[in-house]
Amino acid sequence: MDMADAIERFRQSLPESVRERLDFSPESLNVIEALVLGEYSSPEQLQKHGDVALIDGMARYVGQVFRQHFGGKWFIDYGDPKRAFYGLPQLRDMAGRRTQQCPITLVTASADRRTGKFIKTVFDGYQERAVADAQNQVFWRQNE
Repeated sequence: MDMADAIERFRQSLPESVRERLDFSPESLNVIEALVLGEYSSPEQLQKHGDVALIDGMARYVGQVFRQHFGGKWFIDYGDPKRAFYGLPQLRDMAGRRTQQCPITLVTASADRRTGKFIKTVFDGYQERAVADAQNQVFWRQNE
């Protein structure tokens, strides 16, 4: 419910030179990753000493980029504490995906991978899958 306002607060906390590059395009995911790499030397540092508002803002932004391009809905699963993403915001029902995605784990994993393009690479994989699934649906409809 607070998503748009929370993302705007996050954007306003950033320097203008960064903020102007956050346009919800797939390429803007590299801007987020550059923020992660510039602020944190490891996922452990991000988790221990990270600014909760900054990390939350980055995860929300990443999730909204994925959501705007692949659809889906935000949810938090409190069903089973043994699940990997228990209690964390996730996206489900995205085009080309059968499983949910947890944007905060993309942010933390990018601190570990340190490529500068990890999140965008995941996005590109989703896009390839979504295109392939759409082509398969067309094929099956034409051949029914």
